Amino acid sequence: MTQLKSSVRNLIPQLKCGSKLLDLSRPAVMGILNITPDSFSDGGQLYSGDQLDQSKTLFAVEAMLAEGADIIDIGGESTRPGAQPVSEEQELQRVMPILEAVANRFDTIISVDTSTAKVMSAAAAAGAHIINDVRALSREGAMQAAADSGLPVCLMHMQNQPDSMQHNPQYDDVVSEVKKFLEQRKKDCMAAGIMADQLILDPGFGFGKTLAHNMALFNGLEQMAVGSPVLVGVSRKTMIGQLFDADVNNRLLGSVTMALLAAQKIAAAQGSLILRVHDVKETVQTLRVWQQCRKGN
Repeated sequence: MTQLKSSVRNLIPQLKCGSKLLDLSRPAVMGILNITPDSFSDGGQLYSGDQLDQSKTLFAVEAMLAEGADIIDIGGESTRPGAQPVSEEQELQRVMPILEAVANRFDTIISVDTSTAKVMSAAAAAGAHIINDVRALSREGAMQAAADSGLPVCLMHMQNQPDSMQHNPQYDDVVSEVKKFLEQRKKDCMAAGIMADQLILDPGFGFGKTLAHNMALFNGLEQMAVGSPVLVGVSRKTMIGQLFDADVNNRLLGSVTMALLAAQKIAAAQGSLILRVHDVKETVQTLRVWQQCRKGN
């Protein structure tokens, strides 16, 4: 009986996201909107020449929402392996016009994928609902900006920085080390005034990890689902390509399979899950089939 009560407490049925509530009684799907020219999978696809095409971008958002996305995640700085940081002003120039346009046009939860304090503050003021930080609020001023926003924050594990993270990453026990890091960052956030029920944890697949590290981390995913929603982002990543020698345009089946396996693992742990994906329609359809089969049982 004690074990059952402990497991049930992992489930976070709803996440308060500013003026909106995110339903986490089932896996939530976060659609990726990279407004960057150099992201690993879809960089530059929303550009016309060297300029971001706002009409094309809004059409992409509309399509993801029609396909069943619960969240739109807007990112203005590439964090692919080897990526160089962009300036604060450049990130603001990319993110803010699109964020404002999406907030004005669509009734959806908007996440902003940023590590920069000024972008966090501006995005919160413009109507963002979640801060998604791959650097776990480690940049100067980010912790305070996130606390001041009052919004949920996703904390991700990354060894080193994007420009160097894949240079021979090392762990003694990747699962325990990632879990320990996220637990400590969660404590740091709470000390800074961010409520525990406003934190999301992301183990950071592909960020400073080899294929062996990624697979070990995925196999231990249930250990992350304790007291906070877990965000899993494996969509189209190199780890999937390495499993069957597929380039980035041929990783759909692997991406959807891993999304389904993540949903099963987190459900077994009685946890809450957000899936960050490029292929919204295929992921949503797969999850719906799985959910109906679970009901049938």
